Amino acid sequence: MPVLALVELLALAAIWGGSFLFMRLAGPAFGPAPLAALRALGAVLLLLPLLAWRGELGALRRHGRAIAWVGITNSALPFLCFAYASLAITAGLSSIFNATTPLWGALIAWAWLKDRPSRSRRAGLVLGFLGVLWLAGDSASVKPGAHGVSPALAIAACLFATLLYGYSASFTKRHLGGVPSIALAAGSQLSAAVFLALPAALWWPAALPAAPAWAAVAALALLCTAVAYVMYFRLIARLGPANAISVTFLIPVFAVLWGALFLQETLDATMVAGCAVVLLGTSLATGFWTIRALR
Repeated sequence: MPVLALVELLALAAIWGGSFLFMRLAGPAFGPAPLAALRALGAVLLLLPLLAWRGELGALRRHGRAIAWVGITNSALPFLCFAYASLAITAGLSSIFNATTPLWGALIAWAWLKDRPSRSRRAGLVLGFLGVLWLAGDSASVKPGAHGVSPALAIAACLFATLLYGYSASFTKRHLGGVPSIALAAGSQLSAAVFLALPAALWWPAALPAAPAWAAVAALALLCTAVAYVMYFRLIARLGPANAISVTFLIPVFAVLWGALFLQETLDATMVAGCAVVLLGTSLATGFWTIRALR
C-alpha cells in the first residue's frame, strides 16, 4: 500500500474512532433517530456547498438513484444502528464489532463481484467471525440497561450495520466507479437525511439537549461524517472496496483510546483477547498479510 494511502487510512481511523465517543456522549440526550438524522443533515450542510463550488452537481444528478441507495445502506441505517447500540455498550466494544465490516465486505465481494479470496483470506474470515461469536457470547446480556436497550440487541444492531457497510462498498465499486468522492459523500448524506427526517421528527426528545450534546453532534456530523466520508470514498476509488474498508480494523485502537481518555471506559481481558482475534482475522481476510502455507 502506498505510504500516502496508509497515512490517510490512519487519519480516517482516528476520526471514525472518535465517532463512537461522540455517539456515547450525544445518544442519551437525543435518542437514536434524531442523532442519526442530525449527523447526516450536518454533513449535508457542509458537503453540498462544497460540491456546488467544485462544479460537480451534475454528477449527483446523473447518478442520483444509485447514490441515494448508498445513502440509505451506508449511512442512514448504519448510523441508526450504531446510535442505538451506543445506549447499551461501550464505544470500544461498538468499534470492535464495527471492525467486522471487512469480513462482510470480503464475503459479499466473493459472492457478488466474484472476487474469490485465497485460502489465507478464507481462514481470516473464519477466525474473524469466531472472534465475533466469542465477544458476543461474553457481552450479549438480554437484560435492558438504563436506556431500555439490552447489550444483545446493541450487538445485533452493530453487526447488521457492518453487514450493510460491506454490501455498500461492493455496490459503490460496481455502480459508482469514477463518480467524484464529494458527489458520493454529499449525495449519500442528503439521501440519509431525507430518509431519517420522519423518524427523527417522531422521536424528537421532549427536553432540549444541553450544549455539550450539541457539540458532540456537530463533531460527529462535520468531522466524523462529512470529512470522513470524502476520505473513505476516495480510498475506495484508489484502493478498491476490500482494501478501503480495512480502515475498520484500525478504528478500535482509537475508539478505545478516546473512550479511556474521555469516558473512563475500561477493557477486560475477554474484550482484549476477542478484539485481537477479530483484528487478526480481519487482517488476514483483507490480505493485509498472508499465511504462506495457505496461499
